[in-house]
Amino acid sequence: MSEREPEPKKRLSVRKKADAIKPFRCKNLIAVIEDPADIANIGTVIRNVNALGVEKAYVVDPRKALPEDWQDMRERRALSKSSVSAVKWTFVRRFDSTEECLAHLEKNRFVSIVTSPHVKGKTNVYLHEGDYTAYAKLAVWFGNEKRGISELAVERSEMCVAVPMFGMIESLNLGTCSGIVLYEVTKQRRAYQSQYRRRGQKGKRAEPLPTVMPRAGEDG
Repeated sequence: MSEREPEPKKRLSVRKKADAIKPFRCKNLIAVIEDPADIANIGTVIRNVNALGVEKAYVVDPRKALPEDWQDMRERRALSKSSVSAVKWTFVRRFDSTEECLAHLEKNRFVSIVTSPHVKGKTNVYLHEGDYTAYAKLAVWFGNEKRGISELAVERSEMCVAVPMFGMIESLNLGTCSGIVLYEVTKQRRAYQSQYRRRGQKGKRAEPLPTVMPRAGEDG
C-alpha cells in the first residue's frame, strides 16, 4: 500500500497554501528581466519573484528562448527545474523587445526603475535610500548578465537603483542581485499595504495586516 499522500488531500493542501500567501503578495509590482543570456538565470529570478511575493515577471526575450504562452512555459522542463517549479505559480509574460515591454507597461501606467550603477542625468539612489511605495504601479528592471541594462530602459525609467558594494569584486550575478533588490522593494510595499488600502496614505486600516507569514506550527 502506498504511503504517499492521497491526491485530493494534496490538492487541498496546495490550495490552502495558495490562499494563505495571497494577502502577502505585492500588488502591481512586476520584475522585468531584460534580454537574459541564460535560461537558468530566468528560472532563478522567477524563483525569487515567487518567494518574495512579487506579483508578476516579464521577460524581454528577443532570441525567443521562451515559449509565447505562460502555460507552455510551465511545461518547459528546464525552466521548471531552474525555478524549482516557481514558474508554475508565478505569471510570466515574454516580450520580443524592450520597446514593446515599455509600451505595455506605460500604457498600463506602470513606472519603471532600473538596477544600474550611477547614470549621469538620472536620479540615482542606493537600494536602501529609495522609496518604493511612492508608485502605485512599479516595474523593477534587471539587465543582461554581461551588458547590463539597455540605454532605452534607463532613458524611460524614473530612477537608477544600485546595490552598495564593499569588496574587490563590484558586481553580482543576476539571481543574487534580483533577490537583494526585490527583498527591499517587497518589504517596503508589503509594509505599506499592511497600513493603507490606497495610494497617498489613504484608506488607513483600523487593524494593520500582518507582513510576515506565520511559521509552521504557529497560529495564523
